Amino acid sequence: MTSQQHPPEKMMFQLTLRRRGISDQAVLRTMEEVPRELFVDEADRGDAYRDSALPIACGQTISQPFVVAYMTEQLQLQKSHRVLEIGTGSGYQAAVLSRLAGQVLTVERYRKLADTARTRLEKLGCHNVEVMLGDGLDLPDTVGSFDRIIVTAAMEQIPDNLIERLNVGGVLIAPVGPHQGVQTLIRLTRTVAGIERKELVDVRFVPALPGIAREL
Repeated sequence: MTSQQHPPEKMMFQLTLRRRGISDQAVLRTMEEVPRELFVDEADRGDAYRDSALPIACGQTISQPFVVAYMTEQLQLQKSHRVLEIGTGSGYQAAVLSRLAGQVLTVERYRKLADTARTRLEKLGCHNVEVMLGDGLDLPDTVGSFDRIIVTAAMEQIPDNLIERLNVGGVLIAPVGPHQGVQTLIRLTRTVAGIERKELVDVRFVPALPGIAREL
């Protein structure tokens, strides 16, 4: 088991999350249970539980554990929720979401990342996750609406067509700001009266780009 192979790293991993303010016990338990080392490149497995982002294929990154935990906690997930993730990447965030939500649709523009993530998630038994190769900024109407939306790439602004996919009572989390530099995590909540917006913490994400990548 992972916890037996790397007990000091896993213990420090959990301690760091708690020290940085993650308090939701379901999120903490999920972060401990999902084997992060399976979602990083083999050369980086020794650093899998360090609280930092790591490079993955196609010039993308796997977010640092605190950011994954923080965004997940802010979603306040329930087993009844249908969740949309834009930016599958390694599949790690989707694996975390799968244990806390009912259904997860995760969208990736790079075929290589989508295929690799799909294989990892299937091996882990995350059968409530669908990995879609597509443009997360221009989804077909057929995907429907969602209770929660999480964007794991930087947006200069949140498009209206994404906000419109939120059900009433729904929450959207996205890093908003310049592609090159610091973004701010924004939390939008759809109420009967409209959209409530809250700024959270500063983060750094790779850019959210339109279209499906021509290669990879």
